Amino acid sequence: MKSNRLMRWLAIVGQVIIFVLPLMGYAQNNTLPPNIIYIYADDLGYGDISPYGQKRIKTPYLDQMAKEGMQFTNHYTSTPVCAPARCMLLTGKHGGHSYIRGNYEMGGFPDSLEGGQMPLPEGTYTLAKMLKKAGYATGLIGKWGLGMHNTTGSPLKQGFDYYFGYLDQKQAHNYYPSHLWENDQYVKLGNPDIFVHRPVDSLKADDTDFDYFKGNSYAPGLMTDKALRFIERSKERRFFLYLPYTIPHVSLQAPEEYVNQYKDRFNDQPYYGQHGYAATKYPRATYAALISYLDAQVGLILQKLKELGLDERTIVMFSSDNGTAFNGGVDYTFFDSTAGLRGLKMDVFEGGIKEPFLVRWPGKIKPNSKTDHVSAQYDLMATIADLIGEDAGNTDGISFLPTLLGKEKKQKQHKFLYFEYPEKGGQLAIRKGDWKAIKLNMKGNRKAKWMLFNLGEDPRETNDLAQQHAELLHEFDRIVAREHQPAHILDWEIIDNKLQNEKR
Repeated sequence: MKSNRLMRWLAIVGQVIIFVLPLMGYAQNNTLPPNIIYIYADDLGYGDISPYGQKRIKTPYLDQMAKEGMQFTNHYTSTPVCAPARCMLLTGKHGGHSYIRGNYEMGGFPDSLEGGQMPLPEGTYTLAKMLKKAGYATGLIGKWGLGMHNTTGSPLKQGFDYYFGYLDQKQAHNYYPSHLWENDQYVKLGNPDIFVHRPVDSLKADDTDFDYFKGNSYAPGLMTDKALRFIERSKERRFFLYLPYTIPHVSLQAPEEYVNQYKDRFNDQPYYGQHGYAATKYPRATYAALISYLDAQVGLILQKLKELGLDERTIVMFSSDNGTAFNGGVDYTFFDSTAGLRGLKMDVFEGGIKEPFLVRWPGKIKPNSKTDHVSAQYDLMATIADLIGEDAGNTDGISFLPTLLGKEKKQKQHKFLYFEYPEKGGQLAIRKGDWKAIKLNMKGNRKAKWMLFNLGEDPRETNDLAQQHAELLHEFDRIVAREHQPAHILDWEIIDNKLQNEKR
């Protein structure tokens, strides 16, 4: 009897040694894969934060991230609008291969018609699924836009253990919504019924009209609270937290204490809702307030990591889904939100797709470093797979982990970045080295001509060199022929497949 007990005890000790000693070695060498937090702004322009040249808006915590980590100066979204950018970020596909390529809206604005956007299909291999397979706790807090709770696109069916926030992007136009969603459950909030697209009569408007767009429970604040709780309860294991805030996407609604920081500084004139979204008495101040509020949330996340002793065990990334908005009272010219680049949200010019990207990982990433490595958000899947030793699957991305770790000599380079966007007339863009080729209005003309720019000499894309480089244009045609896969939605099909087949 004693012999059997001894044997069982030795077997248990042996199992403990097998599992614990490797972990001890990992800890001593500081090589255990880290926690991952990816913070995603919404419609934040390349020049909207001070690390990228912003002069009028205060972003001290993003400044801190830049000083303590790495700043990318040639980082791109995968496409210039919300839902497909999120799909490509989470699946590692570019616009010629992605299942979702545009904002395919379903339902309407009223709660009774909430239908979300086209859902991710069953069987999609997502970043969250990859991390969950690797043993990570996975959380999504913020704006989803890839399917409602009762579809295959529910975050719970796409690799997330937990989620909280907006499922439908149309609902996210209001920062004081009637409800949010938590793990497929409808969570009612204590806000009044607000229709943010109701214009105000500019001849009769008073404070009461503007106050209509204010509520009690501010969605981004609720998101931060949930994020801090997720970090707290996941602190004993590795976790992935995807934080797609809705800021600074219109409507222009921000806490009054943040608006007050700016309202006397910008010679503001009221916005009456004439170009959609909520009217506001101080549109410039409110836009600045939104970005400063987002910055403060980044600060709370960084503070929580330090409090829990997770600072050096967590890589934090910050970027945006596309370029700055062009409506709803946003004064992108006043703030130089594009940093002088051509184009806005929904454009494949640099102002629509070039994004701020900051990465912080104390002890691993060199502080106050910059890189001009050309990368895209569809690289994230490959990068994290490289980081944790998992298979990224069939991805269009290239890991930029060597760049993060200061091993530039080992960094693979993209032969090209490919952008295919079927909305706003249908657009194509390809970046190959310093060359960038663009086609516009392809729905009306499948044989539209290329524009060609040398970004090294002309970052603002003002000098079209297409007529001088016919050989390059043929190469771009061949890239399209290789990279385009027919879309499953006819509205998204902008490539002349017959022409492309002839050029293969």
